[in-house]
Amino acid sequence: MTHRPSHPSQRFIAPPGIRPGVPLKELMGRPLVRLIGESLSAVVPGFDERRFRRDASRDLDGLELKARAAAIARAMAAQMPASFDDLAPLLIRSLGPPLERTEDNGLAPFFYLPHTELIAAHGVSCFESGMAANHAITKRFTAEFSIRPFLVRHRARCLRVLKRWARDDDPHVRRLVSEGTRPRLPWATRLPEFQADPTLALPLLEMLKDDRERYVQRSVANHLGDIAKDHPALMLDVCERWLAELQRSDDAVTAEHRRWIVRHALRHPAKKGEARALAIRKAAARGATPGSR
Repeated sequence: MTHRPSHPSQRFIAPPGIRPGVPLKELMGRPLVRLIGESLSAVVPGFDERRFRRDASRDLDGLELKARAAAIARAMAAQMPASFDDLAPLLIRSLGPPLERTEDNGLAPFFYLPHTELIAAHGVSCFESGMAANHAITKRFTAEFSIRPFLVRHRARCLRVLKRWARDDDPHVRRLVSEGTRPRLPWATRLPEFQADPTLALPLLEMLKDDRERYVQRSVANHLGDIAKDHPALMLDVCERWLAELQRSDDAVTAEHRRWIVRHALRHPAKKGEARALAIRKAAARGATPGSR
């Protein structure tokens, strides 16, 4: 007897990766709409699945990926409470199980892209509920896009929450702390204040620089790479200091991970032949302090 996954998200059929000639927007189609409707009808009183399928599917063919997700999100919101404080608990209850791993999840987590559009559009008006929704979503997909309006509108408050999340047990949550604050995050609107002043997020990277998960380490390195595009000297200073700190530590695992972050962060300036980046990267590779012999 074949076991049928209990949650609609587990029945969402998606490829393991982007396929040549198949636009990513095709994920946001009628099969996804049907499954999201099923998940919401299980928790939202009076939810009309037929109406939802009709409204969410209208004119999807002419839209691109994020526009399709936003259209589905509008149809979701139309049958949910107007206050996000009331909407958030229902949205969270509608979610499937968290991801069990950080790699090889394929494109199936895109099931939740419309949910992130809903949070970004409506959750920012109710900070606590919106952040709770981001915390829940990032365990299943990512909240790196939906958290950005919170960083713009509630910067100081949001950074305080992210400081707590940097010590969360879930690596998806810890990664969000770095990825969500990236000033030049691909596919996302930029964060001009963070781009102008990278010290806003640097304390969070300091908390994550010795994370044991490569998934989180990669995000920290990419965040440093973003900083390098606007503040190259500052980013190089950070990398040098992180390596120098290792001279006072005998933790081989921490050293290996931090050196990997530094090497990964410097890969683009090193490819351009920038002398200081090359020297720091070489020092990280051989386990030395920049400038030492």
